[in-house]
Amino acid sequence: MANEAAIINVVARTSLWLQPHRIVLILIALGLVLSAAFFMRWDWLPQYYEMGLIGIWRSLWILAVTCVLGFLLAVPLGLAQAAGSFWFAAPAKVFCTVIRGTPLLIQLWLLYYGLGSLFPQYPWIRESWMWPYLRQAWPYGVLALTLSFAGYEGEVMRGAFAGVPKGQLEAARAFGMSRWKAFRRIWLPQAIYRALPTLTGETVLQLKSTPLVATISVIDIFAVSSKVRQDTYLTYEPLLLALIYMTITGILVFAFSRIEARIPNKIG
Repeated sequence: MANEAAIINVVARTSLWLQPHRIVLILIALGLVLSAAFFMRWDWLPQYYEMGLIGIWRSLWILAVTCVLGFLLAVPLGLAQAAGSFWFAAPAKVFCTVIRGTPLLIQLWLLYYGLGSLFPQYPWIRESWMWPYLRQAWPYGVLALTLSFAGYEGEVMRGAFAGVPKGQLEAARAFGMSRWKAFRRIWLPQAIYRALPTLTGETVLQLKSTPLVATISVIDIFAVSSKVRQDTYLTYEPLLLALIYMTITGILVFAFSRIEARIPNKIG
């Protein structure tokens, strides 16, 4: 019976891929790949191969670091607005409003060209251990993207915390749970589960925001594409590096969908 169920499952999955519209899309994709391979110039790839790998790696770790740090900051921002006193909720609300109400590019330039230009004026900073990092561009890009992610996701977490039924928290207190234990085992897990679909979209948007770091001389995928275009005068071939963003997006969406499918069994 188990073998028959496995066979039926495989047949069902195969039939999904053999639907007419999927076959047409696959043929179109193959046609585009073959056309790009045979009718476009790719002789520049060996020269920029290593730079491209560096750009992909930098985009990935900037995405990972800013999303993790931004989410860790978004949790207290959302909690302060959902259950904090006025003195905690008001600054959190102002922060989220300012971040969401101003363009990310301006925030990035204010940090890099504004704050970053002030540090060299102080000798004690130039002589400290921080100077080798503060003189580079990537810390300002990471900081700007982290604050941006925290501002948007902080509002999401505010709604997620407010959406958890109060009866569950009251039941936790009735069972003698401390506030920290109830938060850690009941309130936070359910808030994360409620915010997970939006968190997926915010992570994808964060990936699409990472090319902005190229405007402050950080080498990422977009910076490599611009470098190739300037050196070779090719227009379309370097822009196809954008397909890397599509690939990463597909991986992110798939990973979050798998996580979302597993969490209800744990929260139960």
